[in-house]
Amino acid sequence: MPLIQVHLARETFDAHHEKIGHAIHDAQIAALGIPADDRFQIFQPHDDGELKFDPGYNDVDRQNLLVIRVTAVHMYDVATKRRFFQAVVDRLVPLGIRPEDVLISLTENGFEDWYAGKL
Repeated sequence: MPLIQVHLARETFDAHHEKIGHAIHDAQIAALGIPADDRFQIFQPHDDGELKFDPGYNDVDRQNLLVIRVTAVHMYDVATKRRFFQAVVDRLVPLGIRPEDVLISLTENGFEDWYAGKL
């Protein structure tokens, strides 16, 4: 049950939040093999000046910033995580979101660290 938090410019949120949510969820299904009904997303739009980033960090031409924070149970190998990252950016490109503007952080923990409505 990955928990997704998305930080993005308010303008991007207003224009695309539904499609971004679907893109991330579809990437989870395709790359991580989660069930279709396992969707937990929190969007946090930000006004001008609230997202700070270095436009050239890591030799990337960054023009905007869309941060996707994923918290998940530790069960994915490195190759699977990379497939997920690629699946996300591949699905965001048609929305006009450049891969260079996406930052994804996947943090893992154990099953014992989750409560999802029942024990």
